[in-house]
Amino acid sequence: MGHRALRAARGQWLVRGKDGRLTAYALGAEGVLRWTETRPAGTTWTGPELLPVHGLTDLSVVQGQGGFVHLVGRRAVRGGSGESVDLVSATQFQSGRPTTKWHSLGNPHAEREKAARLGIPTPAVSASGMVHVFVRNADGSLMVRREKVGGTWHAWQDFKARPTRDGTAAVTTEAGHVSILAPSDGATLHLSQHEPEGGYQRDQDIPFGHTPGTAAGLETAPGRATYYWADDATGGIVAYRPGTWAIPLGGSSSPDPVAVLRAPLDGYDCTVLAYRALDGQIMLTACGTENEGGGVWWSPTGEHCVGGPTLACDAYGRVVLALVDENGALRIARQNREPGLALDPSVRV
Repeated sequence: MGHRALRAARGQWLVRGKDGRLTAYALGAEGVLRWTETRPAGTTWTGPELLPVHGLTDLSVVQGQGGFVHLVGRRAVRGGSGESVDLVSATQFQSGRPTTKWHSLGNPHAEREKAARLGIPTPAVSASGMVHVFVRNADGSLMVRREKVGGTWHAWQDFKARPTRDGTAAVTTEAGHVSILAPSDGATLHLSQHEPEGGYQRDQDIPFGHTPGTAAGLETAPGRATYYWADDATGGIVAYRPGTWAIPLGGSSSPDPVAVLRAPLDGYDCTVLAYRALDGQIMLTACGTENEGGGVWWSPTGEHCVGGPTLACDAYGRVVLALVDENGALRIARQNREPGLALDPSVRV
């Protein structure tokens, strides 16, 4: 009997490596599970391969501009004196190859009781390829720990932005600026770098609340990000670009991350969106990039998942939908040759 995924990872958990092969990651009972295409855009995969991490409770994945994949997790290990909680990270440089050793990023709290209440991490990669890890502390304040050149890390920095909840979303623009959204009570906090590798500034709060953990972002124009989330009151999907009004897109989402992808469809620059509905089914749509205001039409895929789905383009440029099914298996559905956005039924990997 092979390894069974507990749930999908958070963030960009289906990635395309420098060699064109796709790799998927999920959270398992004994650590990270990994599947890798045997050839670019092929139909066969290796895995699930176990990358052991004792006590891993959450897993987030991000890919930097250099193609490196960064895995960041929350670890809780029970011992004789109680539970010890810290954040851990590892990096994969090539598809299918071993990761680096897992390194502890520590915990901003020295007191064990507070340390146990540390939130779920969200990683981002800066212009120079350094990892930034954002997390809610025990007091509800947003914190960051930034990697230095050479692999060491700066001390924890407290943004003193509160109250925040788990589910921070991060976007790195092509120019290297990182911006983040954090869910708060009835509002959304927005912080960003105004220059590559610069400090973070708190921008104007967004007067719309969203369901924690559902937000995802995408660069939709040079230096401009669009965020998508589930409305806290209705569950409907919303598109938002800072400085504009929120655009309701309909639907009714579960409290899982929205999947977003920018991809060409029939020669047009489009944004593809997917979410897990309340009954577990994945809903899918696409629209012209930054043209959500023209309306979107959600289509049921017939696919059901645990945790949020994710989207990527394979080596042939086809849209690929990945999900973890109710049996803990990875399933992959690819775009077919029909016009628009039509996917073949998913195949269990």
